[in-house]
Amino acid sequence: MTDAKGAVARHVGDVNAVRGAIGAIGRAPAVTGSQNLLQNFRRDEAGSYTVIFAVLLPVLVGSVGIATDIGLWYKTRQTMQGASDSAAASAAAAYAANTASDLTVQADAVADSYGFVKGVRGVSIAVNRPPTSGSYTADQNAIEVIIRQPQARLFSAIWGSQQVPVSSRSVAKSYGGVACVLALDPTASGAINAQGSTGVALNACALYSDSNSSSSVNVGGSATISTLSVGVVGGVSGASKITTVQGITTGGSSIPDPYAGASYPSFSGCDAHNYTAKATVTINPGVYCGGISLNAGANVTLSPGVYYMDQGSLSVNGSATLTGTGVTIVFTSSTGNNYATATINGGATVNLTPPTSGPTAGIVLFGDRNMPVGASFKLNGGASQVLVGATYLPKGAVQFAGGNSSANSCAQLVGDTVTFTGNSNFAINCPGTPIKPIGSSAAKLVE
Repeated sequence: MTDAKGAVARHVGDVNAVRGAIGAIGRAPAVTGSQNLLQNFRRDEAGSYTVIFAVLLPVLVGSVGIATDIGLWYKTRQTMQGASDSAAASAAAAYAANTASDLTVQADAVADSYGFVKGVRGVSIAVNRPPTSGSYTADQNAIEVIIRQPQARLFSAIWGSQQVPVSSRSVAKSYGGVACVLALDPTASGAINAQGSTGVALNACALYSDSNSSSSVNVGGSATISTLSVGVVGGVSGASKITTVQGITTGGSSIPDPYAGASYPSFSGCDAHNYTAKATVTINPGVYCGGISLNAGANVTLSPGVYYMDQGSLSVNGSATLTGTGVTIVFTSSTGNNYATATINGGATVNLTPPTSGPTAGIVLFGDRNMPVGASFKLNGGASQVLVGATYLPKGAVQFAGGNSSANSCAQLVGDTVTFTGNSNFAINCPGTPIKPIGSSAAKLVE
């Protein structure tokens, strides 16, 4: 019995011991865990991260937004640059070929094809000749196109609502097709000739000679020629007296007659014979058999149209005045003999402009291609002689002194041979006058 009680007691003791041990085990982790939680709470920075994240979230969103918008703006800028490049090149080529009466309209049309329409969604397009900045501000053959369009903020609107300006600028320069004097004779020595004290200024345009002579262009005495460039099939004599922008090219290819396909309407009969003017008078288009003679003191106005000099000569003496707008004077012969010629003497006042439409558009003087080579045309009126557009005398031995000294004038001369007998000025700033380009036309982006 006693043994039994002892066993029970021992058993109870063992259970209590076990319970105590279990309790101790349970209590120990509990105390340690509480201490760890307290320590972790003191060290925990999760709350700070939340605050920082809340503060930085708009910055992060704005940064992502502006990065996205910059990508969109950059894409727009690339397209805009392509538009201004194409617009400038097209305008420069059109200027060289004189196929655009308004370079701004030409450039606007090209930019439009890229989606940049002037006046739509804030688009502005500026076309400048010459450029307003850069390395070509003095070059009349350089065309500048500037396109601008403000861009709206999309994803970056958190930074502000103001639009972002985006722009592109391009400059193209025309090469070739910019000659204003051409001699067609294939073999003549001195096909283009300047002697004595003559000064010839070709403003932003070139001089060409198709002659294969070693002295295809001949400049002697104290004469000088200033020009964009010189191109000859043969050689040049007196090159030191020639000032160029783009240099002298010898041994080149011949330049085709730019007006080879031009023609004038047929004619018949006579509206006047050996017409002479001595006073102020206005005359009408028609056939002037035996030519027209203007004596000193005569003041003759030509009404618009085509005037046929059938044999004889157009003679304008000193102190006489001949003016006309929309006029072409044709030098020809109904018999195939005694082809009409022209003589304009020093001191005469001549101011003629050609038609802008019709078969003789752009041509102010038109020489029959059937006349003999070397037919004499003495156009020596000097500074008061202004022939706008093309003076086209393909078989003529042309003597020339005159022209408007303005760089913005429009004057082109094509003859079998050309001899400068006095100070002469040419330029082919002809957006409203449909002359033909001499030489090939090309345009190159330069800025």
